[in-house]
Amino acid sequence: MPVKTFRPLTPSTRYITIADFSDITKTKPEKSLVEIRKKTGGRNHYGRVTARGIGGGHKQKIRLVDFKRNKHGVEATVEAIEYDPMRSARLALLQYTDGEKRYIIAPVGIAVGKKISSGPAAAPEIGNALPLKAIPVSTAIHNLELIPGKGGQMVRSAGGSATLMSRDEGYAQIRLPSGEIRKINEECYATIGQVGNTEHENIILGTDAVSSFFLSSARISRSSVSNLPNSFLSAYHFERQSLLTATRRPIGLAF
Repeated sequence: MPVKTFRPLTPSTRYITIADFSDITKTKPEKSLVEIRKKTGGRNHYGRVTARGIGGGHKQKIRLVDFKRNKHGVEATVEAIEYDPMRSARLALLQYTDGEKRYIIAPVGIAVGKKISSGPAAAPEIGNALPLKAIPVSTAIHNLELIPGKGGQMVRSAGGSATLMSRDEGYAQIRLPSGEIRKINEECYATIGQVGNTEHENIILGTDAVSSFFLSSARISRSSVSNLPNSFLSAYHFERQSLLTATRRPIGLAF
């Protein structure tokens, strides 16, 4: 996925880089696989701000992604590569032979029309999900389970990949993108390949306004210049004031 740059007509556009979305083949999501995402604006059920700096942003819908890959032995065809506003990676829409549709994280090298499957008997090819005991050593993997059957929890962001180092006594040693090596039950499933959208790390928003308008990140004022009763420093000020009044000694009187 190439990254678009702009002529520096303004100071901010000098550094802005965005994705060109040339890998996206379908613009609208599968209706049966989305849910509404309600925004809180950082407020709790009393309507009071409990998390500062949250507000605004573009309306988003939650895509229901299949992290478990538990449809074993049923072949699927990649119907489309889609955008997901909730994550850095792209999604691949799968159409199974029995008619069911599911989303998975799109790895590098996957394309529309490709056949993929999951299960212990699946081939160790890009996009297929297998237990760690059936994956060849030194294979790049992603969407890695920590508990068998719970679904992938690690290595799901754009460009990420872990490596299967070895297997011994029912456990597999996995080198994570951070360099950490962890022992994981070899019954846990993982997907073959590296997560797609590898150019995501090169995207630069450029200005604070972009994150405010599109990413639900509101700009906040310093507490020191806020109205004192509404400030997060108010507890400190009122406590200090009460301490001063409590320990003040009338003139001419000894304690």
